[in-house]
Amino acid sequence: MAEGDEDLPRDAKIVKSLLKSMGVEDYEPRVVHQFLELWYRYVVDILTDAQVYSEHAGKPAIDCDDIKLAIQSKVNFSFSQPPPREVLLELARNRNKIPLPRSIAGPGIPLPPEQDTLISPNYQLAIPKKQSSPAVVETEEDEEGVDPKPSQEQRTEMPQHTPQRVSFPLTKRPK
Repeated sequence: MAEGDEDLPRDAKIVKSLLKSMGVEDYEPRVVHQFLELWYRYVVDILTDAQVYSEHAGKPAIDCDDIKLAIQSKVNFSFSQPPPREVLLELARNRNKIPLPRSIAGPGIPLPPEQDTLISPNYQLAIPKKQSSPAVVETEEDEEGVDPKPSQEQRTEMPQHTPQRVSFPLTKRPK
């Protein structure tokens, strides 16, 4: 054992011995903790599923069959087998029969067409419509009771500046 292994828990020692048996000599100390966390989480998931299966079967306690069923269901839904090599080779042959499109050689890095880029404009601008406000002609009247400040009702009658929408059509991608 390496120095400092005496202070490690039994599970950490097992993880270290597993790494050593697989030929892994150089690793960060955090790797052991990450494997322990993964290990504990997996065991808790399996035992939780086994408990559900046991309760569904009406058993008073979890038994070996419940744990086997939980492990099998975890393997079936968590891990998948890759397709056979022959299938992958056939897919690759079929795909490689289609020639690549010719690139247009030009200066710099070749870019896709403008409609296929994410930097093409795809927005609408809202430009306020410029209206000339009529000149307010003030007349002096000597009538009493005229309010020099206009009321709220009079203010709303004044023309408001409404924004004018300007839009650019977005081109559709050819298929």
